[in-house]
Amino acid sequence: MVGLSYKFYNITKRGEPLAFQYVFKRYEFKYLITKEQKAKLHTLMQEYMQPDAYGKTVIRNLYYDTPTYLLIRRSIDKPFYKEKLRVRSYAKAAPDSTVFIELKKKYDSVVYKRRISMSESDTSLWLTERKPPVSDSQIKREISYFLNCYGELAPAVFLSYSREAFFSRDASGLRITFDDSILCRCEDLSLRSEVYGTELLPPGKVLMEIKCIGGMPLWLTGFLSSEKIYKTSFSKYGTAYREIIFPRLKGEINEYCKNF
Repeated sequence: MVGLSYKFYNITKRGEPLAFQYVFKRYEFKYLITKEQKAKLHTLMQEYMQPDAYGKTVIRNLYYDTPTYLLIRRSIDKPFYKEKLRVRSYAKAAPDSTVFIELKKKYDSVVYKRRISMSESDTSLWLTERKPPVSDSQIKREISYFLNCYGELAPAVFLSYSREAFFSRDASGLRITFDDSILCRCEDLSLRSEVYGTELLPPGKVLMEIKCIGGMPLWLTGFLSSEKIYKTSFSKYGTAYREIIFPRLKGEINEYCKNF
């Protein structure tokens, strides 16, 4: 059975997490559904799920990678084990805004995530200039090891999307998220900038993710079956690499070869 644990502390007067971190592991399943199917599921979910405290949120992410895109190339090959590093914010960031550094790993279909928060400016100092924070934790040591292991890591892509998130009323740990307007760009790689880029989703589609500790409830599996909704391996960063980054790199190589 997959376990789940949380750790919360240091809440500001405004109720914002200042040094909020948690460690968890779970199964994650992805589906590309229509907006009509999303509306049907919304109606069904009202009895079993409730929205999280943030409602519909525009999430911004910076994915880190090597100059040769080693991490995403390995991930696309669907290995038994893969890992990635990203920085996330839930609004346009300022230097003193709280952002989240996430080290995400997948092993044998189980997702493990380590998450730590700090200011956007301190995050940049750590990940870009390798000036780590003074405070220490197990998560910080794991991220430091990751940085040392891969060497020249830097922001490789900016990914944003609008997300609606729901969690189960019965405290089973079930979460369902709906992402649309998934935008990608390879320039202006900063959480302080505006949201814009190339749309990655097919027209009329929504990315649904089901995140659970164990099995799915019958009401949910019944809906997926009746609507003929099947799992997909859609990866936001993977899609960005295949559709935007790799074609650009291929074009640069072809242009370079023309000179010989």
